[in-house]
Amino acid sequence: MVELHLPVMEKEVLYYLNCRAGGIYVDATVGDGGHAEAICRSIGPGGRLIGMDWDEEALERAEERLAGDCDMVKLLRADYTGLGEVLEEEGFPLVDGILIDLGASTLQLMDADRGFSFHQGGDLDMRMDRRLPVTAKDMINTYSSEDLADIFYKYGEERWSRRIAARIKQEREEAGPITDSARLAEVVKEAIPARFRRSGGHPARRVFQALRLAVNRELDNLEQVLPQAVERLVTGGRFCIIAYHSLEDRLVKNFLRDQAGQCTCPPDRPCVCGKMAQVEILTSKAVKPSEEEVAANPRARSARLRAAERLGNPGWKEGE
Repeated sequence: MVELHLPVMEKEVLYYLNCRAGGIYVDATVGDGGHAEAICRSIGPGGRLIGMDWDEEALERAEERLAGDCDMVKLLRADYTGLGEVLEEEGFPLVDGILIDLGASTLQLMDADRGFSFHQGGDLDMRMDRRLPVTAKDMINTYSSEDLADIFYKYGEERWSRRIAARIKQEREEAGPITDSARLAEVVKEAIPARFRRSGGHPARRVFQALRLAVNRELDNLEQVLPQAVERLVTGGRFCIIAYHSLEDRLVKNFLRDQAGQCTCPPDRPCVCGKMAQVEILTSKAVKPSEEEVAANPRARSARLRAAERLGNPGWKEGE
């Protein structure tokens, strides 16, 4: 069996999910099954875990990892944007806890055939779900330099977005389509002034991040799943999400603040705004991995965890 991805902040996830024996939980990005395995240990043989992922290869690894818990686990190849529909179909319209880990696994990142890594050559694909219609290769070779610059700036916060996009356009016109991840990384590096390449990690890091987010529509998908996650929790149910980029974390932070908001009407007047808190935020600030974890798993360094508890849910009744 291949070496599996280490689950990030496993102890913190279990703490904030507050897993209970016999509960029903969802790992909406099950990946290699690391978090799911830990959740299964916490909820006991009477519990249920629904594991979702859009990466078929990751699901195969999760199935092998969770084979000992097969009687309590249901793995589904599904995009988490359909979370509510999936739970309805499985007969669990409301659950006790939901985890969403937005990170890619080490195996995904290092698989040359997937094209995620700027450290090695490989087909410039970057699709988490190979059924998606557009690859990074399509974007790099068919999008205008203006559209590419917008992607690099919006999703990667890349300050040299226009220089990089112009260099990519020049390269594909002079040398043909850019189909290899290592070649793209080199083109990006050439576009950035030399003195700015010496800090901040690999010069192509932000461009590769931007392409991955754009290809997989990750921010759009996140916006779709967040309200569904809150709606599908029983009263007292917990929602836990791990983000790895500032754009994702900012989106989650703002959503939770909005969901935790109270009536904004003057206290001496009837409420007309209709605003009622849906969640209680459990993490006043994003929780970061410990120094010990980062030392053992450097890929955890950028992880940020936020959690919330569902307040009154009209769809939940005691005893259900």
